[in-house]
Amino acid sequence: MLSSFRRFIHSKFGAVFALLFLGVIAAAFILGDITSGNFGSSAGGGATVAKAGGSRLTLTAFQERVQRVFENARRANPELQITEFLGQGAAREIYDQLVAAMTLKEYAQDQGVHISKRLVDAQIAQIPAFQDAAGNFSQDNFRQLLQRERITEQALRDDISREILERQMLAPAGLGAKLSDSLVLPYASLLLEARQGTIAAIPAMAFDDIKDPTEAQLNDFYKSNAARFTIPEQRRIRYAVIDGQRFAQAAQPTEQEIAATYNQDKASYAAKDSRSFEQLILPTEAGAKAIAAQVKAGKSLAAAAQGAGLAVSTLSDQTRQALASASSAAVADAGFSAKQGDLVGPIRAPLGWLLLRVTGVKTVPARPLTAVKQEIAATLRDQKEKRLLTEFTGKIEDEIADGGSFDEVVKDNGLKLETTPFLLATGKQVEDQAYQAAADVQPLLAPVFQMSQDDDAQLIPITPDKRYALAAPAEIRAAAPPPLAKVKDLVVLQYKLAQGNEKAKALAEQIRAKVAKGMKLADAVSSAGVRLPAPQVVGGRRADMLRDGQRPPAEVMILFSMATNSVKTMPIGQDRGYFVVQLNGIKRGDAGDQPELVNQVRSQLGDVVGQEYAQQFVRAVEKELKVERSPTAVADVQRALASTNNGAQ
Repeated sequence: MLSSFRRFIHSKFGAVFALLFLGVIAAAFILGDITSGNFGSSAGGGATVAKAGGSRLTLTAFQERVQRVFENARRANPELQITEFLGQGAAREIYDQLVAAMTLKEYAQDQGVHISKRLVDAQIAQIPAFQDAAGNFSQDNFRQLLQRERITEQALRDDISREILERQMLAPAGLGAKLSDSLVLPYASLLLEARQGTIAAIPAMAFDDIKDPTEAQLNDFYKSNAARFTIPEQRRIRYAVIDGQRFAQAAQPTEQEIAATYNQDKASYAAKDSRSFEQLILPTEAGAKAIAAQVKAGKSLAAAAQGAGLAVSTLSDQTRQALASASSAAVADAGFSAKQGDLVGPIRAPLGWLLLRVTGVKTVPARPLTAVKQEIAATLRDQKEKRLLTEFTGKIEDEIADGGSFDEVVKDNGLKLETTPFLLATGKQVEDQAYQAAADVQPLLAPVFQMSQDDDAQLIPITPDKRYALAAPAEIRAAAPPPLAKVKDLVVLQYKLAQGNEKAKALAEQIRAKVAKGMKLADAVSSAGVRLPAPQVVGGRRADMLRDGQRPPAEVMILFSMATNSVKTMPIGQDRGYFVVQLNGIKRGDAGDQPELVNQVRSQLGDVVGQEYAQQFVRAVEKELKVERSPTAVADVQRALASTNNGAQ
């Protein structure tokens, strides 16, 4: 179980599933990654695929959850295909987690465990998506976001309650998992183990006797490999830009407004006198007078202080008010009455007897209205532009909320409607790789690709407080393979690669068999009858290969799962051929004299063991509650989603 868990958490979807385990919706909000859909739905329609006590998981709810996780993963990787996603075991993992959440909820009810509204409120208040610019919970943001994403407050609260419940019930199960040295040392020693092997590549392109396919062969190949050629979802985006510059004339401040602002802030334009000081505070007046006498005799204040075992501090660019606030009005008056270089004091101060030496005097003359008029005008113009833009965008949002169509709102407000060509979520075009989406379009891609065809248009910031766009999908082209005629050359190439891959597989097996009987790998490759690259010697320590989160090539990592002198074959991937891998030798590691490494591994294994305890607890609860699972649930959802996401919708 531990090995399978470790393999899974290092897969590309491991992070997504780790979030799901503690509550999909709450985790998604916390990360600021909010998806659309019917959040929190655990009932829904459709056949029941799992049952625990009075709760049931429906096929519809299960399918919707897998679809949402796939969409989240595809936002991070727009090229991700549903077949690749499901091939990683995504549906099975999500199913197990949904059943676990339902099971724990029923168990908690049986045990009288209750999550209070106050606890849920506290969790909601900590979600960044619901906070204002100052980091405080905003009721307006909360309501607007729930409305925009079509999430009911109760659905959100239910999901957060489940997340808190699972955390409270499962976290204690993994606490206190202390692993002994005898258990940890072998794992730590594995990191120090070094292996060396030889790898031979048999590329699919090495076979030049593969003929072009017939039309029938090409059609059959294309149909059976449709997912390989599927183009991700494409969308045409319609948008209308709203720029703050449209209010430039209306935002021009009047002479009266400029004068009023100047008079209101007159103190900031008045003459300013600031000074820098060296400061020394002593506990007694006598001590302060002794230091002052040394300074008057020619010593610097710093040198006199050092002779007494003390050190001066510096005060830079102090105004009279700032100095008075830090010490007293008397100190400020004395300091600002002295000339540069003068020593002031001793003066009684809150912390003792103070000596000040003036090290710098800076006077900034007053600035009349004529000198700051342009500065004030620019500030007022910017403020008025923002206010007018905010009012205008608010009006646009109100019109949309009141049922106004995209075209009506654009026309009624004098906006310019623009429409992009079909784009991928990356902003690229399928048929024009050189195409670059306009700067105004780039910020619209992610929000518009999250919208459905019948969603209301959204106001999306391009440059906050300066430039916005009202945007919506104009047309959605579902993910689907293109007509064969458009990609015929590519399909022919892939067909030949697939044929070459089969030949490479057969040849790799022949070479493996020869090496297993004692022939050198290099000799077996040279006698293959096909021109192949020379075998390469590779190897190293496991810890070095995995340093800083690196993931070495699979053909190298397989060395660490082979027996000495054994030989294996493995696919290169994507029909590119096969590897023949021979393990030449193993140098065992011993972490017995590396306690730091042992403790590091102990900590990592402790987390894994804690997760294992939590999973075993859930299984025990499932057994206790006699949870019923549908044996075909995962297969049913995989078939449905593969069809839906490949253009059948």
